[in-house]
Amino acid sequence: MGFFSKKNTASSSGGDSYLEISVTKDKSEYTFLLEGRLDTVTSPELESRINEVIDDATKLTLDFAKLEYISSAGLRVLLGALQNMEDKGEMVVCNLNRSVRDVFILTGFNQLFKTE
Repeated sequence: MGFFSKKNTASSSGGDSYLEISVTKDKSEYTFLLEGRLDTVTSPELESRINEVIDDATKLTLDFAKLEYISSAGLRVLLGALQNMEDKGEMVVCNLNRSVRDVFILTGFNQLFKTE
């Protein structure tokens, strides 16, 4: 079992964007706990972190319990990860708050992803 954490802080025109990514591993199952905002500034960090483990992963779980906001850039990263996981295993998103769930419903992502 492993634990990795990294905080990405950057300033955008709308204020501070930050995303803290904590990753736990159990065999070939990875859980990403996201805290903050998944937007244009922070989404490249998540994409990079997912790409580091995607070849080894049979399951990716993205825990949004502490995610405050998701933009189209964040949705693009999720879609890319889902496409990469198609032949390897499953991808799950869980603990969506109301605003993130609303974005998923409006974009149809609620039908693409297994949600818990």
